[in-house]
Amino acid sequence: MLIEVVKSKIHRVKVTGADLNYIGSITIDEDLMDAANIVKGEKVQIVNNNNGERLETYVIPGARASGELTLNGAAARKVQVGDILIIISYAQMDIEEARSFNPSLVFPNEENNLLN
Repeated sequence: MLIEVVKSKIHRVKVTGADLNYIGSITIDEDLMDAANIVKGEKVQIVNNNNGERLETYVIPGARASGELTLNGAAARKVQVGDILIIISYAQMDIEEARSFNPSLVFPNEENNLLN
């Protein structure tokens, strides 16, 4: 039997942009992606701490060391610049693997989204 567990989490990052006219997804500073073990195109869940919205989309890399966190396409309607988000990815694994698995948890600087 497989279960779904948290694989990665970027905790409390600030939205830097919302681009309604882009083709969709979330753009994340590639340094944050690497730190959280999230890859280009990976499905993520977005939790908006400011308004309670939850949505799923896929990740595209943003410029390194930029702190960029932009919601694109329809997802842009679910946030405002300055909102605080949690970004979560999940993985399926068997129960025994899940018992010893350690997710990648990232806590960037909340003011600029950069790693300390």
